[in-house]
Amino acid sequence: MKNSEIIELSQEELTARLKEEKAALNKLKFAHAVSAVENPNVIKAARRNIARIATEISKRKNEAKSQETASEA
Repeated sequence: MKNSEIIELSQEELTARLKEEKAALNKLKFAHAVSAVENPNVIKAARRNIARIATEISKRKNEAKSQETASEA
């Protein structure tokens, strides 16, 4: 998933996608523990997708906080 795709998603879609990606990562880790995954780089890509989504969520929260403080002043 590219950053441009992540930016286009709404907050609800981001949280849902984050939950899905975490579940998929857990499945990949379990499959890798049981037997070797065909391409271990998939696990690395999944972790990076989770990080990208989490970063966008926190960025939006910080922007919302800064807008609240600016409107109060």
